[in-house]
Amino acid sequence: MPRKEAPISEVLQAKDVALRLLPSATLPPYTYIPGTPTPHPIRHPEGHSYGKKGKQPLPLIPERWSENRNYLLAIDLFNYGYYWESHEEWERLWRACPPESLVSRFLKGLVKLAAAGVKVRERSIHGVRRHAASAGEVCADISAEWGTDIFCGLRLTHLQFAADRAAQLPYKEELKPGDPVKIFPFVVEPVQQPLE
Repeated sequence: MPRKEAPISEVLQAKDVALRLLPSATLPPYTYIPGTPTPHPIRHPEGHSYGKKGKQPLPLIPERWSENRNYLLAIDLFNYGYYWESHEEWERLWRACPPESLVSRFLKGLVKLAAAGVKVRERSIHGVRRHAASAGEVCADISAEWGTDIFCGLRLTHLQFAADRAAQLPYKEELKPGDPVKIFPFVVEPVQQPLE
């Protein structure tokens, strides 16, 4: 059952904890941050995903988004500060989609939003602004083409506003490498919760 829509200003206020969409999935013990001592998750023998080759994800279908475990996991990873890992998960889904499809372009926007989070952790403000602004543009384009505000369970106007806001914020706090920290003042939250 869809929830009552809240004003954008309310939706984008920072939350302490996001509701997990896929609580059965274990979150990694650290988040990878390029250029820091954190081991590369896949290539380094001490990486949290070393030797774990996941199955090719099923394509994301807009009307059946809540059934796609990779999509739900990517949202959880993003909301809990695992920006590199969410980027990788959304990118895996993007590769499983037909090129230049609406879903493919939507996922590319989410990849860019996660990349903005990685750039904050790398202390590259130019990279944050570039990726976040690009993610906002993608959401606006998808909304115009789809003809409705909700796509794959997410409200596109909220995503666009959040991405635009992420591009404008100052990021000065020094964070310990590897600690998953939610750095954006918003969460990516579907309009209804999936049944796991």
